[in-house]
Amino acid sequence: MSFRTIAAVTRKEIHHILRDRATFILVLLAPTILLFLMAYAVTTDIKDVPIAVLDRDQSSLSRQFVERITAGEDLQLKASVQDMDEIESLLQRGQIKAAVVIDPSFSSDLVGMRGMPVLIIIDGTEPESGSFAVEHVGWRAEEFVYAALADQLQSMGLSSDSMAPVDLRVRAWYNPGLKPRVDVIPGLLSMVMGFPALSVALTLAHEREHGTLEQLLASPVRRTELIIGKMVPYVLVGMANVIFLPLLAVLWFKVPFNGNFLLFFFLSVIFLFSILSLGVVVGVFMRTQAAALALSFLLIFFPGFFMTGIFFPIASMPEMMRMEALGLPGTHYAIITRSAFLTAVGLDVLWPYVVMMAFLGVAFTSVAALFFKKRLA
Repeated sequence: MSFRTIAAVTRKEIHHILRDRATFILVLLAPTILLFLMAYAVTTDIKDVPIAVLDRDQSSLSRQFVERITAGEDLQLKASVQDMDEIESLLQRGQIKAAVVIDPSFSSDLVGMRGMPVLIIIDGTEPESGSFAVEHVGWRAEEFVYAALADQLQSMGLSSDSMAPVDLRVRAWYNPGLKPRVDVIPGLLSMVMGFPALSVALTLAHEREHGTLEQLLASPVRRTELIIGKMVPYVLVGMANVIFLPLLAVLWFKVPFNGNFLLFFFLSVIFLFSILSLGVVVGVFMRTQAAALALSFLLIFFPGFFMTGIFFPIASMPEMMRMEALGLPGTHYAIITRSAFLTAVGLDVLWPYVVMMAFLGVAFTSVAALFFKKRLA
């Protein structure tokens, strides 16, 4: 593989981007416009929200309470933990979206009708899931109290109105105000920064449709060199968006950025390589721009909206859709962007998503190189 040849193809593609106004707008302005248009939360039907329980009482009543709040499909008990450190670790890794902490005085306070001390910790990076967990635990707790003490109240000639209220304390981590934009905008970056993939797919289809590949047929350019040379300019454009779009999120939408920007930038380059490789695959198989555009929306943007966890929690999806979501670079990048903006975790937590993005990029590039034919059909 010749780097000189790749550089020559890259220069040709840069000239195309600068000459073609539609392509220039698509790769530079479209992500910003889309980010503005979709910067508001979408109401979703949430279920199967994963939670952890820290039961410091370990009584029969506390165990019955846990069984009550996790009954049905609303909340899924992911783990029973021993301390707050385990809760923090599970939240940082995205394995749970809320945690219920039961005080040691749970059963005694409940029987003594002094209330029911319960703390709920929610993941503020996904306010919808956290708010759902709070609401669900709240009304299930009330049901539990009335059911558990019904006989005792009746024997005392008291009504449920005489009981102390449920002592339910809520603490939101990472997004204290539970502002939807703080959650949605970092996730949206994984979708809007995929627009260069559409451009590279349309470019390949355009050259095939209009016969401009004839010049390349007479050259000694290899398939891999041609594909990489065409990807590099869009990676460079994407890197500009990696700088501008987070800056826009912080300054305009007031989304906090708590992570390491250099690490975020490096991981974003891997994402660009992965998503552009998928765009190249589309361009290789489609012979017209119309077909490439349609397939790009079906493979990149529609799944990026519905299946990457930006608006709809992946934990609530059917198992087959969860498996498909793992094959999308945007799924892993959405986790990285939210982590960079809100939880500020490092590679010790993010490395599985980085490895998966790199693997998908290599796989897509290999498929494109294997099926790309430097000839006119």
